[in-house]
Amino acid sequence: MIWTLSQVALGGAIGAALRFLAVLAAARIFGSGFPFGTLAVNVAGSFAMGLLFVLLTARGSVLHPLLLTGILGGFTTFSAFSLDAVTLWEGGRATAAALYVVASVLLSLAALIAGAAIARSLT
Repeated sequence: MIWTLSQVALGGAIGAALRFLAVLAAARIFGSGFPFGTLAVNVAGSFAMGLLFVLLTARGSVLHPLLLTGILGGFTTFSAFSLDAVTLWEGGRATAAALYVVASVLLSLAALIAGAAIARSLT
């Protein structure tokens, strides 16, 4: 149990740091008027979750806690997603908030399905 918890903690730190850097980079590239960084992180993280879940399960890997719960759990940001959506809404940008919510959910689900399909085709 201690080893598993250590994997989750280490992975979470790595994932959170990667999320911070990705959001910072997106803000520098696209500006801070729309949460492109969080959107990109959620879509990429969902794709990676689908891909890794299938591959790790097929191989009986013991890296689930590190990679899925830790790194991807720290990287994907639905709590940040919620804050971004509410901030847009409260800032009087209801259309942007709605677009952000719909795009985040639909693109993340599609990315997870695509990642899983690719992984299944490899096994």
